Amino acid sequence: MTYTQLAVLGVLIAIILDLYVFKTKLLRRRVFWVSYSIVVFFQLVTNGILTGFGIVEYDGAAIIGSTTPQDEPPTFIGDGRLVYAPIEDLLFGFALVLGVLTNWIRLGASDKR
Repeated sequence: MTYTQLAVLGVLIAIILDLYVFKTKLLRRRVFWVSYSIVVFFQLVTNGILTGFGIVEYDGAAIIGSTTPQDEPPTFIGDGRLVYAPIEDLLFGFALVLGVLTNWIRLGASDKR
């Protein structure tokens, strides 16, 4: 499977677990989206630094877009990238955040005060 296919699969699994399997319904809560906007901001900053400075590199054939030659730095926005990082990183990040929070609620961690 490609990086893109795995990212989409991860998002689909996280959504199914949230809405249908564990029925936590985080995606229907405003607090989730407000919290996620904070998380995604810092994800973009971190990904931008790691990818923009060349600490992390991606094979252009494995991600959306990426027509930039390997010897050139990635674009800031465009060519399948947002703040230097591939769009797929946002998908994986979303799946991770949703999956962790769904399990947190499912396991009752939010009820223990």
